[in-house]
Formats: sequence, structure tokens, C-alpha cells
Amino acid sequence: MSDPASPCIAICELDAGQHFCSGCGRSTDEIAQWRCADAEQKQMILDAARQRLADQT
Repeated sequence: MSDPASPCIAICELDAGQHFCSGCGRSTDEIAQWRCADAEQKQMILDAARQRLADQT
């Protein structure tokens, strides 16, 4: 599995109530973990982030 690209879209705005970025959907912990995460972990982070953003709409 290749390393997934970062979901960052340069709209870094943390939602105080939800504790995740409204731009990429990652939590602060996931953002911090991204650099050292392997491809499988990154994919899990991406899946969770996409779900969070989908739940907002």
C-alpha cells in the first residue's frame, strides 16, 4: 500500500466543540500522528476524517 497524501487543504480551523479541523476533518491527535503513521494508519485516519466531514453535512 502506498502512503496516502495528506488531506490538508490549507484551511486549518479547529472546531472547538468537535475537536477536529473543519478543513481536513482530522482530530488534533491525528494531525500530530500523521508524520510518523504508516500507510495503513494514515488510511484509517483518512477514513475517520472523511466520515466526520460527511456527518457535518
